[in-house]
Amino acid sequence: MTSLNLSPDQLSFPGLGINAINVSSTAFTIFGISIAWYGVIIACGMMLAIAFGLSQVKKFGISPDRATDVILVGIIGGIIGARAYYVLMNLDYYSKDWKSIFMTRNGGLAIYGGIIGALLAGLIACRIRKVKVLPMFDVAAMGFFIGQSIGRWGNFFNHEAFGTNTDLPWGMTSGRIQSWITENAGTSKILEGLTPERAVHPCFLYESIWCLLGFIILFLVSRKRKYDGQLLLLYIFWYGLGRTFIEGLRTDSLMLGNIRISQALACISSIIALILLFAIGSKVKRMGEDYVFYKDTEESKALIAADEAAAKAKDSAKESENSPAEESTIPLEDEEATKEESAPEESEKQSEA
Repeated sequence: MTSLNLSPDQLSFPGLGINAINVSSTAFTIFGISIAWYGVIIACGMMLAIAFGLSQVKKFGISPDRATDVILVGIIGGIIGARAYYVLMNLDYYSKDWKSIFMTRNGGLAIYGGIIGALLAGLIACRIRKVKVLPMFDVAAMGFFIGQSIGRWGNFFNHEAFGTNTDLPWGMTSGRIQSWITENAGTSKILEGLTPERAVHPCFLYESIWCLLGFIILFLVSRKRKYDGQLLLLYIFWYGLGRTFIEGLRTDSLMLGNIRISQALACISSIIALILLFAIGSKVKRMGEDYVFYKDTEESKALIAADEAAAKAKDSAKESENSPAEESTIPLEDEEATKEESAPEESEKQSEA
């Protein structure tokens, strides 16, 4: 039990003896505009995911140049999808203030919406840039786990994504959490018995660790994967499995009636992914050596070779443009020697004339 009276920005881990530490949601201010930790952390997660992804794409038979285009389009689609999903699940609130739809600095992004948006946008980009979808999405799956594992810490600075009361040592609370519980306790079935006097589950931490484990698993499997698309299915299964249980602890879930939308989506997608993992795995096993990874096809090798040749040609053109024009100058000593050598020849010609 805890009876701490915390200010909005104060956070506490009573079971660990950590009381009243200040955790502001604002990272810094530029020209009077507050930049939230939420956005900074998500941006860092994205950059690390992109860097890792680009270091891996060639191993999957994809040109880094083409992959970059797909990734950038996927990020835009992910951001739009994450916000759209959140807004749709809170339409009653946003219908009264449409301008707030575009205010994302303090949160309001739904991960499942981001995943769906990124995959749809990435699919379109793959078609346009002639990138094979399944190996590209295998790389993206590992990147998703990196981004999510880091990005969840944005919830920590926002004092959100928490669960029911707990007496576990790592249980947390804050002034904002206490205020939210006081205002909302008893308003729905999942909030019954919730009290601001006790710590709550740090669900963001659980999901961050779960995603980190997922990345490690996918990275290890990537070295001995059996077919293109296996990592994508493993991602959907692993993330869905963890989210099903973690979402069950949360008290701030996006709801549709009495249904936790993300929990239902996680459970269904996890089951479907598991079935496909077994079904496709069995089919590929029966094919034996007849199955060919995209990275081993002539198409993949030709595209990578063509892009590398184009990149080299572009670099050579830039170097020639930037290099100073060569001047055909003759040193003074050489010039005098040349005159001396040509003098006898001229005198001979004059005598012959």
